[in-house]
Amino acid sequence: MNILSTTPVPSDAHEIKARARAFAEKEIRPRAADHDATEAFPREVLSAAQNAGLAGQYVPAEHGGGGWTLAHRLAVVEEWFRADGGIGLALQLADFGAKVLTMHGDENQQAEWLPAVAAGETISGLAATEPRGGSDLARMGTVAQRVGDDYVLDGEKYWTSNGEVADWIVVYARTGEEPGHGSYSLFVVPTDADGYEAEPITDKMGLRASQQTRVTLDGVRVPSDNRVGEEGSGFYNLAKFFNYGRIAVAGHATGLAAAAIEEAWEYVHDRELYDAAVADNQTVQHRLVGMREEFEAARGLTWQACERVMAGDDPAFWASLAKSHATRTAEEIAREAVQLHGGEGLKFDTRVNRVFRDAKYPSIYEGANAVQRDLAYSHWPGE
Repeated sequence: MNILSTTPVPSDAHEIKARARAFAEKEIRPRAADHDATEAFPREVLSAAQNAGLAGQYVPAEHGGGGWTLAHRLAVVEEWFRADGGIGLALQLADFGAKVLTMHGDENQQAEWLPAVAAGETISGLAATEPRGGSDLARMGTVAQRVGDDYVLDGEKYWTSNGEVADWIVVYARTGEEPGHGSYSLFVVPTDADGYEAEPITDKMGLRASQQTRVTLDGVRVPSDNRVGEEGSGFYNLAKFFNYGRIAVAGHATGLAAAAIEEAWEYVHDRELYDAAVADNQTVQHRLVGMREEFEAARGLTWQACERVMAGDDPAFWASLAKSHATRTAEEIAREAVQLHGGEGLKFDTRVNRVFRDAKYPSIYEGANAVQRDLAYSHWPGE
Protein backbone atom coordinates (compact mmCIF):
# COMPACT_ATOMS: atom_id res chain seq x y z
CA MET A 1 0.00 0.00 0.00
CA ASN A 2 1.13 3.53 -0.80
CA ILE A 3 -1.51 6.18 -0.27
CA LEU A 4 0.59 9.02 -1.72
CA SER A 5 -1.41 9.19 -4.95
CA THR A 6 -0.46 11.41 -7.87
CA THR A 7 -3.90 13.05 -7.92
CA PRO A 8 -2.83 16.42 -6.41
CA VAL A 9 0.64 16.32 -7.99
CA PRO A 10 1.30 18.39 -11.15
CA SER A 11 1.83 16.19 -14.18
CA ASP A 12 5.38 17.43 -14.73
CA ALA A 13 6.35 15.98 -11.34
CA HIS A 14 4.89 12.49 -11.88
CA GLU A 15 8.02 10.97 -13.39
CA ILE A 16 10.26 12.37 -10.67
CA LYS A 17 7.85 11.14 -8.02
CA ALA A 18 7.88 7.64 -9.49
CA ARG A 19 11.68 7.59 -9.49
CA ALA A 20 11.77 8.82 -5.90
CA ARG A 21 9.34 6.09 -4.84
CA ALA A 22 11.38 3.35 -6.51
CA PHE A 23 14.58 4.73 -5.00
CA ALA A 24 13.04 4.92 -1.55
CA GLU A 25 11.91 1.30 -1.66
CA LYS A 26 15.29 0.06 -2.89
CA GLU A 27 17.78 2.30 -1.07
CA ILE A 28 16.12 3.99 1.91
CA ARG A 29 13.63 1.66 3.53
CA PRO A 30 15.96 -1.39 3.80
CA ARG A 31 18.56 0.75 5.62
CA ALA A 32 16.21 2.75 7.84
CA ALA A 33 16.35 0.61 10.97
CA ASP A 34 20.15 0.38 10.99
CA HIS A 35 20.65 4.11 10.61
CA ASP A 36 18.04 4.81 13.25
CA ALA A 37 19.86 2.50 15.65
CA THR A 38 23.37 3.84 15.00
CA GLU A 39 22.66 7.51 14.16
CA ALA A 40 25.16 7.11 11.31
CA PHE A 41 24.92 9.68 8.53
CA PRO A 42 23.74 7.83 5.38
CA ARG A 43 26.57 8.74 3.04
CA GLU A 44 26.04 5.65 0.91
CA VAL A 45 22.38 6.50 0.36
CA LEU A 46 23.17 10.14 -0.38
CA SER A 47 25.76 9.04 -2.95
CA ALA A 48 23.22 6.74 -4.57
CA ALA A 49 20.63 9.55 -4.65
CA GLN A 50 23.14 11.91 -6.24
CA ASN A 51 24.01 9.30 -8.86
CA ALA A 52 20.31 8.77 -9.53
CA GLY A 53 19.72 12.47 -10.08
CA LEU A 54 17.54 12.79 -6.99
CA ALA A 55 19.76 14.85 -4.65
CA GLY A 56 21.17 18.31 -5.28
CA GLN A 57 18.58 18.90 -7.97
CA TYR A 58 17.23 22.17 -6.58
CA VAL A 59 20.26 23.71 -8.32
CA PRO A 60 19.33 25.46 -11.60
CA ALA A 61 20.03 23.61 -14.83
CA GLU A 62 22.59 26.20 -15.94
CA HIS A 63 24.73 25.17 -12.98
CA GLY A 64 24.36 21.43 -13.55
CA GLY A 65 21.27 20.72 -11.45
CA GLY A 66 17.81 19.54 -12.31
CA GLY A 67 16.21 22.95 -11.98
CA TRP A 68 13.53 21.46 -9.76
CA THR A 69 10.51 23.51 -8.81
CA LEU A 70 8.96 23.44 -5.36
CA ALA A 71 6.41 20.92 -6.65
CA HIS A 72 9.21 18.57 -7.71
CA ARG A 73 10.79 18.88 -4.27
CA LEU A 74 7.49 18.19 -2.51
CA ALA A 75 6.73 15.18 -4.71
CA VAL A 76 10.10 13.66 -3.81
CA VAL A 77 10.32 14.40 -0.08
CA GLU A 78 6.95 12.89 0.77
CA GLU A 79 8.12 9.63 -0.81
CA TRP A 80 11.45 9.77 1.01
CA PHE A 81 9.84 10.47 4.38
CA ARG A 82 7.32 7.70 3.86
CA ALA A 83 10.33 5.35 3.61
CA ASP A 84 12.25 6.95 6.50
CA GLY A 85 12.30 10.41 7.99
CA GLY A 86 15.93 10.45 9.09
CA ILE A 87 17.44 9.36 5.80
CA GLY A 88 14.91 11.45 3.88
CA LEU A 89 15.97 14.57 5.75
CA ALA A 90 19.66 13.83 5.19
CA LEU A 91 19.09 13.55 1.43
CA GLN A 92 17.01 16.70 1.20
CA LEU A 93 19.42 18.83 3.21
CA ALA A 94 22.37 18.11 0.90
CA ASP A 95 21.38 21.19 -1.12
CA PHE A 96 19.82 23.16 1.74
CA GLY A 97 22.30 26.02 1.59
CA ALA A 98 22.43 25.78 -2.18
CA LYS A 99 18.76 26.76 -2.39
CA VAL A 100 19.56 29.99 -0.50
CA LEU A 101 22.15 30.83 -3.16
CA THR A 102 19.77 29.83 -5.92
CA MET A 103 17.21 32.32 -4.60
CA HIS A 104 19.44 35.15 -3.40
CA GLY A 105 23.05 34.66 -4.54
CA ASP A 106 24.62 36.62 -7.38
CA GLU A 107 25.86 35.05 -10.62
CA ASN A 108 29.44 34.70 -9.40
CA GLN A 109 28.40 33.00 -6.16
CA GLN A 110 26.13 30.61 -7.97
CA ALA A 111 28.85 29.73 -10.48
CA GLU A 112 31.37 29.16 -7.70
CA TRP A 113 29.34 27.12 -5.22
CA LEU A 114 26.43 25.43 -6.96
CA PRO A 115 27.90 23.14 -9.67
CA ALA A 116 29.75 20.94 -7.17
CA VAL A 117 26.54 20.48 -5.14
CA ALA A 118 24.65 19.48 -8.27
CA ALA A 119 27.45 17.04 -9.21
CA GLY A 120 27.34 15.40 -5.79
CA GLU A 121 30.87 16.54 -4.99
CA THR A 122 29.97 18.82 -2.09
CA ILE A 123 27.27 19.14 0.58
CA SER A 124 25.80 22.44 1.78
CA GLY A 125 24.03 23.46 4.96
CA LEU A 126 22.34 26.34 6.77
CA ALA A 127 23.03 27.86 10.20
CA ALA A 128 20.32 30.16 11.56
CA THR A 129 19.04 28.84 14.90
CA GLU A 130 20.89 29.69 18.12
CA PRO A 131 20.77 28.36 21.70
CA ARG A 132 19.17 31.50 23.13
CA GLY A 133 17.22 32.83 20.19
CA GLY A 134 15.67 29.60 18.98
CA SER A 135 14.12 30.27 15.59
CA ASP A 136 13.38 33.96 16.27
CA LEU A 137 15.40 35.50 13.46
CA ALA A 138 15.31 38.95 15.06
CA ARG A 139 17.08 37.78 18.23
CA MET A 140 20.19 36.06 16.91
CA GLY A 141 23.51 36.95 18.53
CA THR A 142 26.11 35.74 16.04
CA VAL A 143 28.01 38.77 14.74
CA ALA A 144 29.73 39.44 11.40
CA GLN A 145 32.03 42.44 11.67
CA ARG A 146 33.43 44.14 8.58
CA VAL A 147 37.25 44.22 8.64
CA GLY A 148 38.68 45.65 5.44
CA ASP A 149 37.59 43.47 2.53
CA ASP A 150 36.50 40.65 4.84
CA TYR A 151 33.91 39.82 7.47
CA VAL A 152 34.87 38.17 10.76
CA LEU A 153 32.17 35.96 12.29
CA ASP A 154 31.82 35.14 15.97
CA GLY A 155 29.02 33.26 17.68
CA GLU A 156 27.31 29.96 18.22
CA LYS A 157 24.66 28.18 16.16
CA TYR A 158 22.51 25.28 17.28
CA TRP A 159 20.61 22.57 15.41
CA THR A 160 22.61 23.43 12.31
CA SER A 161 21.86 20.99 9.51
CA ASN A 162 24.94 19.26 8.10
CA GLY A 163 27.28 21.37 10.22
CA GLU A 164 29.98 18.69 10.24
CA VAL A 165 29.41 16.77 6.99
CA ALA A 166 28.88 19.88 4.82
CA ASP A 167 31.64 21.48 2.79
CA TRP A 168 30.07 24.91 3.21
CA ILE A 169 27.12 26.42 4.99
CA VAL A 170 25.13 29.63 4.82
CA VAL A 171 25.36 31.50 8.13
CA TYR A 172 22.85 34.09 9.37
CA ALA A 173 24.60 36.81 11.38
CA ARG A 174 24.13 40.33 12.71
CA THR A 175 25.89 43.06 10.70
CA GLY A 176 24.11 46.13 12.06
CA GLU A 177 24.05 47.83 15.44
CA GLU A 178 20.39 48.79 15.53
CA PRO A 179 17.76 46.28 16.71
CA GLY A 180 15.38 45.03 14.08
CA HIS A 181 15.14 42.94 10.96
CA GLY A 182 17.42 45.11 8.85
CA SER A 183 20.53 44.31 10.88
CA TYR A 184 21.16 40.76 9.62
CA SER A 185 22.99 39.32 6.63
CA LEU A 186 23.82 35.92 5.12
CA PHE A 187 27.30 34.53 4.42
CA VAL A 188 28.77 31.48 2.72
CA VAL A 189 31.22 29.92 5.18
CA PRO A 190 33.49 27.00 4.20
CA THR A 191 33.56 24.46 7.01
CA ASP A 192 37.34 24.11 6.76
CA ALA A 193 37.83 27.78 7.67
CA ASP A 194 39.99 28.57 10.69
CA GLY A 195 37.85 29.04 13.79
CA TYR A 196 34.97 26.88 12.55
CA GLU A 197 34.02 23.92 14.75
CA ALA A 198 31.02 21.62 14.61
CA GLU A 199 29.86 19.05 17.14
CA PRO A 200 27.07 16.61 16.16
CA ILE A 201 24.01 16.48 18.40
CA THR A 202 23.53 12.83 19.42
CA ASP A 203 20.95 10.75 21.27
CA LYS A 204 18.08 12.41 19.43
CA MET A 205 14.57 11.04 19.78
CA GLY A 206 13.95 10.85 16.05
CA LEU A 207 15.28 11.61 12.57
CA ARG A 208 18.42 9.97 13.83
CA ALA A 209 20.10 9.41 10.45
CA SER A 210 20.17 13.13 9.69
CA GLN A 211 22.86 15.38 11.11
CA GLN A 212 22.23 18.40 13.30
CA THR A 213 25.11 20.12 15.03
CA ARG A 214 26.27 22.80 17.43
CA VAL A 215 28.52 25.14 15.45
CA THR A 216 31.05 27.54 16.99
CA LEU A 217 32.39 30.45 14.97
CA ASP A 218 35.51 31.90 16.59
CA GLY A 219 36.96 34.66 14.46
CA VAL A 220 35.99 32.97 11.19
CA ARG A 221 37.12 35.22 8.34
CA VAL A 222 35.39 35.20 4.94
CA PRO A 223 35.75 37.62 2.01
CA SER A 224 33.02 40.18 1.45
CA ASP A 225 32.26 38.36 -1.81
CA ASN A 226 30.79 35.60 0.37
CA ARG A 227 28.01 37.85 1.62
CA VAL A 228 24.73 36.71 0.06
CA GLY A 229 22.63 39.68 -0.97
CA GLU A 230 22.98 43.23 0.28
CA GLU A 231 24.11 43.87 3.82
CA GLY A 232 21.01 43.95 6.02
CA SER A 233 18.90 41.82 3.67
CA GLY A 234 19.43 38.52 5.50
CA PHE A 235 16.20 38.45 7.47
CA TYR A 236 14.04 39.21 4.45
CA ASN A 237 15.86 36.79 2.17
CA LEU A 238 15.73 33.98 4.71
CA ALA A 239 12.01 34.60 5.31
CA LYS A 240 11.37 34.09 1.58
CA PHE A 241 13.52 30.96 1.62
CA PHE A 242 11.54 29.53 4.54
CA ASN A 243 8.28 29.89 2.62
CA TYR A 244 9.67 27.24 0.30
CA GLY A 245 11.16 25.22 3.13
CA ARG A 246 7.92 25.04 5.08
CA ILE A 247 6.11 23.50 2.12
CA ALA A 248 8.79 20.80 2.07
CA VAL A 249 8.32 20.31 5.83
CA ALA A 250 4.60 19.82 5.24
CA GLY A 251 5.67 17.11 2.77
CA HIS A 252 7.82 15.54 5.48
CA ALA A 253 4.66 15.32 7.55
CA THR A 254 2.45 13.83 4.84
CA GLY A 255 5.09 11.20 4.09
CA LEU A 256 5.34 10.21 7.75
CA ALA A 257 1.56 10.20 8.14
CA ALA A 258 1.24 7.91 5.12
CA ALA A 259 3.73 5.48 6.66
CA ALA A 260 1.83 5.50 9.97
CA ILE A 261 -1.49 4.73 8.29
CA GLU A 262 0.03 1.93 6.23
CA GLU A 263 1.60 0.35 9.31
CA ALA A 264 -1.64 0.60 11.28
CA TRP A 265 -3.70 -0.86 8.45
CA GLU A 266 -1.38 -3.82 7.99
CA TYR A 267 -1.12 -4.56 11.69
CA VAL A 268 -4.86 -4.59 12.48
CA HIS A 269 -5.58 -6.74 9.44
CA ASP A 270 -2.88 -9.27 10.31
CA ARG A 271 -3.48 -9.50 14.06
CA GLU A 272 -6.27 -11.62 15.54
CA LEU A 273 -7.97 -11.02 18.87
CA TYR A 274 -10.68 -13.29 20.29
CA ASP A 275 -10.69 -15.41 17.11
CA ALA A 276 -11.24 -12.47 14.78
CA ALA A 277 -9.07 -9.96 12.98
CA VAL A 278 -8.66 -6.74 14.92
CA ALA A 279 -9.80 -4.92 11.79
CA ASP A 280 -13.23 -6.54 12.10
CA ASN A 281 -13.94 -4.32 15.08
CA GLN A 282 -16.05 -1.36 13.99
CA THR A 283 -14.30 1.02 16.37
CA VAL A 284 -10.96 0.14 14.81
CA GLN A 285 -12.39 0.66 11.33
CA HIS A 286 -13.68 4.09 12.31
CA ARG A 287 -10.30 5.05 13.75
CA LEU A 288 -8.59 4.08 10.51
CA VAL A 289 -11.08 6.11 8.49
CA GLY A 290 -10.55 9.07 10.79
CA MET A 291 -6.80 8.85 10.22
CA ARG A 292 -7.32 8.76 6.47
CA GLU A 293 -9.70 11.74 6.59
CA GLU A 294 -7.17 13.88 8.40
CA PHE A 295 -4.35 12.73 6.13
CA GLU A 296 -6.20 13.59 2.92
CA ALA A 297 -7.19 17.01 4.26
CA ALA A 298 -3.62 17.81 5.28
CA ARG A 299 -2.16 16.59 2.00
CA GLY A 300 -4.72 18.52 -0.03
CA LEU A 301 -3.87 21.72 1.84
CA THR A 302 -0.16 21.06 1.39
CA TRP A 303 -0.40 20.75 -2.37
CA GLN A 304 -2.71 23.78 -2.61
CA ALA A 305 -0.22 25.76 -0.55
CA CYS A 306 2.62 24.58 -2.81
CA GLU A 307 0.81 25.98 -5.82
CA ARG A 308 0.15 29.28 -4.02
CA VAL A 309 3.76 29.71 -2.92
CA MET A 310 5.07 28.98 -6.42
CA ALA A 311 2.66 31.59 -7.79
CA GLY A 312 3.66 34.19 -5.19
CA ASP A 313 0.07 34.28 -3.94
CA ASP A 314 0.32 35.20 -0.21
CA PRO A 315 3.19 32.72 0.19
CA ALA A 316 3.90 33.40 3.88
CA PHE A 317 0.28 32.70 4.82
CA TRP A 318 -0.06 29.48 2.83
CA ALA A 319 3.35 28.10 3.77
CA SER A 320 2.74 28.62 7.48
CA LEU A 321 -0.81 27.29 7.28
CA ALA A 322 0.27 24.10 5.51
CA LYS A 323 3.27 23.53 7.76
CA SER A 324 1.26 23.96 10.94
CA HIS A 325 -1.66 21.80 9.87
CA ALA A 326 0.24 18.97 8.18
CA THR A 327 2.78 18.53 10.95
CA ARG A 328 0.15 18.54 13.68
CA THR A 329 -1.86 16.00 11.70
CA ALA A 330 1.18 13.74 11.27
CA GLU A 331 1.77 13.73 15.03
CA GLU A 332 -1.85 12.81 15.71
CA ILE A 333 -1.92 10.06 13.10
CA ALA A 334 1.37 8.57 14.29
CA ARG A 335 0.11 8.56 17.87
CA GLU A 336 -3.07 6.78 16.81
CA ALA A 337 -1.06 4.24 14.82
CA VAL A 338 1.03 3.39 17.88
CA GLN A 339 -2.13 3.06 19.95
CA LEU A 340 -3.59 0.60 17.44
CA HIS A 341 -0.41 -1.47 17.72
CA GLY A 342 -0.79 -1.82 21.49
CA GLY A 343 2.37 -3.05 23.16
CA GLU A 344 4.10 -3.65 19.82
CA GLY A 345 3.98 0.05 19.14
CA LEU A 346 6.11 0.73 22.21
CA LYS A 347 9.06 -1.26 20.87
CA PHE A 348 11.86 1.07 19.78
CA ASP A 349 12.87 -1.05 16.78
CA THR A 350 9.49 -1.13 15.03
CA ARG A 351 8.70 1.02 12.02
CA VAL A 352 5.60 2.50 13.64
CA ASN A 353 7.62 3.55 16.69
CA ARG A 354 10.25 5.15 14.46
CA VAL A 355 7.56 7.05 12.57
CA PHE A 356 6.03 8.18 15.88
CA ARG A 357 9.39 9.52 17.06
CA ASP A 358 10.19 11.15 13.72
CA ALA A 359 6.77 12.80 13.46
CA LYS A 360 7.46 15.05 16.45
CA TYR A 361 10.25 16.94 14.70
CA PRO A 362 8.52 18.68 11.76
CA SER A 363 6.20 20.56 14.13
CA ILE A 364 9.29 22.13 15.72
CA TYR A 365 11.91 22.77 13.01
CA GLU A 366 11.72 25.70 10.59
CA GLY A 367 9.66 27.51 13.21
CA ALA A 368 7.46 25.83 15.80
CA ASN A 369 3.77 25.61 15.00
CA ALA A 370 2.81 28.38 17.42
CA VAL A 371 5.12 30.64 15.40
CA GLN A 372 3.50 29.44 12.18
CA ARG A 373 0.07 30.46 13.43
CA ASP A 374 1.42 33.89 14.36
CA LEU A 375 2.82 34.20 10.84
CA ALA A 376 -0.38 33.00 9.20
CA TYR A 377 -2.43 35.52 11.19
CA SER A 378 -0.06 38.40 10.45
CA HIS A 379 -0.08 37.56 6.71
CA TRP A 380 -3.83 36.93 6.46
CA PRO A 381 -4.81 37.44 2.79
CA GLY A 382 -6.61 40.67 2.11
CA GLU A 383 -5.70 42.28 5.42
